[in-house]
Amino acid sequence: MARVSWKMVDPRLALGVLVLTVSVGLGTVSSVAQQLAASTEQQNSTPHKPSAKPNVVAAVATSGAVSPSDEVKPVRKPKATASAKGPYYVDFRARTAASYGHAFVWFGKTSDRKVEVAGLWPQGDEVPYMLGHLMWVPAGTGATYGDLDVQYLTASYRVYLNEEDAKKTFAYIKHLQETSPLWNAETTNCTAFIGRIASFMGLKTPFHLQKPEAYVNQLKELNGGRQTAQLTSDH
Repeated sequence: MARVSWKMVDPRLALGVLVLTVSVGLGTVSSVAQQLAASTEQQNSTPHKPSAKPNVVAAVATSGAVSPSDEVKPVRKPKATASAKGPYYVDFRARTAASYGHAFVWFGKTSDRKVEVAGLWPQGDEVPYMLGHLMWVPAGTGATYGDLDVQYLTASYRVYLNEEDAKKTFAYIKHLQETSPLWNAETTNCTAFIGRIASFMGLKTPFHLQKPEAYVNQLKELNGGRQTAQLTSDH
C-alpha cells in the first residue's frame, strides 16, 4: 500500500477532508440516535395487554368467597305446639223452622259419630206454640225434627273442652234438661236455654231476645271466635 505524504497535500484540501469526515460521523451518530429514540417511543406507545393471571386469581377468589346472604343457614322448624283443643265439644247451633228458627246444642266426643242434642221448645203443635207467647207451656228438651240435618243449619259455633271440664259441662246440660219443664217465647225460650250453657262454660252471652241465627253468630263474635273453654274453679 502506498503511503500518502501529507507534506505534498494542500493544507486546505486536508482540512476539507477532515471536516467532511467529522460531518459524516456526526450524521451517522444522529441517525442512530433518532432510530433508537423512535424505537423506544414506539414501544412506549404500544399498549401493554394486562396479564390474565391476576384476573384468573381474582375470579377464583371471587367464586370461592361466600357472601353473608349466600351462606347456608339452618332452617328453623316451627316449634310443635300442643293443640289446645280438647277431645270433647259443645256446638251451639241454629236452624230454620216454621217460625223464626230454633237454637240448640250438640255435645259429645270428637272421635264419636254419636251426637247428643239439647234444646228447649214447646211441646205439641201450633196451639202450645201460640199460647207460649202469652204464658208458660210444657216444654221438651231433647232433639227435634231438623236438629241433625245439615241442610237446615244457619249458624254454628263449636267450643272444645278437655275431659274433666266436659264431664262437668255435660252433667250440667243434662241437669238443665231435667229442670226446664216450661217454655215461654219471651223468657225461657231456646236462646235463653243455650245461653245458660254458654255462661256455665265461661263464655260471654248476648241478650236472648233475638232470632236463633243472630244469637249464635253474636255469641261467637262476643267471644272472639275462641275455640276452647276452661271452667273456673267454682264449678
